Amino acid sequence: MSEIPDLLRRLVAEAEAEVARRRREVTEDQLAERAAAQPPARDLAAALDGESLAVIAEMKSRTPILGRLRGDYRPGELARAYEAAGAAALSVLCQETSFGGTPTHLAEARAASTLPILRKDFVVSEHQVLEARALGGDSVLLIVAALKRARLETLLGLARSFGMEPLVEVHDRSDVEGALGAGARVVGVNHRDLTTFQVDLGLTERLRPLLPPGVRCVAESGIATAADARRLRQAGADAVLVGEALMRSADPGAVIRELRQA
Repeated sequence: MSEIPDLLRRLVAEAEAEVARRRREVTEDQLAERAAAQPPARDLAAALDGESLAVIAEMKSRTPILGRLRGDYRPGELARAYEAAGAAALSVLCQETSFGGTPTHLAEARAASTLPILRKDFVVSEHQVLEARALGGDSVLLIVAALKRARLETLLGLARSFGMEPLVEVHDRSDVEGALGAGARVVGVNHRDLTTFQVDLGLTERLRPLLPPGVRCVAESGIATAADARRLRQAGADAVLVGEALMRSADPGAVIRELRQA
């Protein structure tokens, strides 16, 4: 794990405070019981396979960098629209303090869609993993830069014990080594530098060759056009995770269809 950028450190601290509050309401034992009662998790990794570029369609009402993205934020309606447009999977922001999310948004999306759902959050605790599965989630985001190696392996193993395959996010070569060392099977390359906030689509081009066959590559952040998606597909990405372009569009389904054709 490299030094944590200030923004990521703040977001993790916010997530930890949110977990502490929810843990007083529902224990991990209770969540584990609910998680075990869920139907089998949908296979995120398998959903990304195919000849065409897969789209993980993200929903979020705001971000700490861009502010509010959508005033009329209805996760259930978005989930139905995303699935109808051919998204391979959904990503639901659950971090509350800076993103306006909540775990109940995941439950709303689950009730409206049959697609695999990723809990997009700053996951640092077992509580968050169990909560995701208890609400019907199929994957969680694990950020290498936010987790020590042993912690990453623990959370990865816990998620898999409930049938979930995490998306393990990397920002540089060192992160890739950490992700692969922990056994990641789905790796997300985040193009946004969390120190400068600049977006570099070339990061996927540089890091994708480091991933061995069988490890899926998801390109994240800054993807707005079919040309962006085509560039990333040519670089070897199996999927793109797109949020801002969808949330700002009056017709997010049309955006998904355009990206899928890349």
